[in-house]
Amino acid sequence: MNKKKVNLFSRNSILIALLLSIAYLLLSYFLIPFRTDQLILIAVFNTCFFLSPVARKFIIGFSIFIVYWILFDYMKAFPNYNFNSVHIQDLYNAEKTFFGSLHQGAILTPNEYWLQNGSTTLDILSGIFYLCWIPVPLAFAAFLFFKHKDLFLHFSFTFVLVNMIGFVIYYVYPAAPPWYYQLHGNNFISGTLGNTAGLHKFDDYFNSGIFHSIYEKSSNVFAAMPSLHSSYPVIVLYYGIKQKVGWVMNLVFAIVAIGIWFAAIYTSHHYVLDVLAGIASAITGIFIFEKILLSNKGFNKFLNFYKVNI
Repeated sequence: MNKKKVNLFSRNSILIALLLSIAYLLLSYFLIPFRTDQLILIAVFNTCFFLSPVARKFIIGFSIFIVYWILFDYMKAFPNYNFNSVHIQDLYNAEKTFFGSLHQGAILTPNEYWLQNGSTTLDILSGIFYLCWIPVPLAFAAFLFFKHKDLFLHFSFTFVLVNMIGFVIYYVYPAAPPWYYQLHGNNFISGTLGNTAGLHKFDDYFNSGIFHSIYEKSSNVFAAMPSLHSSYPVIVLYYGIKQKVGWVMNLVFAIVAIGIWFAAIYTSHHYVLDVLAGIASAITGIFIFEKILLSNKGFNKFLNFYKVNI
């Protein structure tokens, strides 16, 4: 039986791609400063959309991750410190109360301890683990896309749901990261730019600007609680176990999770409390998706409709 040939360049296809591209660029122009990243995103989307039927299905399937990225980027236009007071001193004090330890006659937070007791090996390992926070989830999503479409959709929507939980908390409880307290104390400085913090040691060692290029584009430095860096590997591990990828891969996922959690603290990007909140956000998102959304008939119809198009 011959399959019906897909017309990649139909009038509707061209119109849809054109309208989406223009709408995104116009909205970005009015909300945030222009960046070449926006053109790259448009180029990638349109290339995949018109390249082949498989590439089109792939980019439509991954459009939910694109939506997440755009929403995260647009947070620049609405700084959370304009809506609620930023927590600086109280969060630092809570971290010291719950996780502080005595070192050379002073009570130090874990971040402060590692500032004094770091090593080149830990600098390198932390940088490597921190580079995994997006590539690993995306690579796993790509694997699921070709292996198990249903689980791909479950993973993707859970990923975005957990991010939405994190975004809400960012606005309800704006929080400064440890490096901010180390540099500025309890003084709130609006518009503070992103900082590589302890990750600069990785950049310096390899004479690269990897983390500098990442953190100079930070949407909001006062979004440390929860640590979504810590949420993502939990989602990957959960669906890795569910997909039965094997104990070796799940062990790798678990090691990556622990490595990211440690790196977040070691490099002074997050407190232990932030990491725990990130893990809790992931568990909450997984529970809501699995136990509430998947039991909703309307949501299941939407998932089936989405699946047909990928």
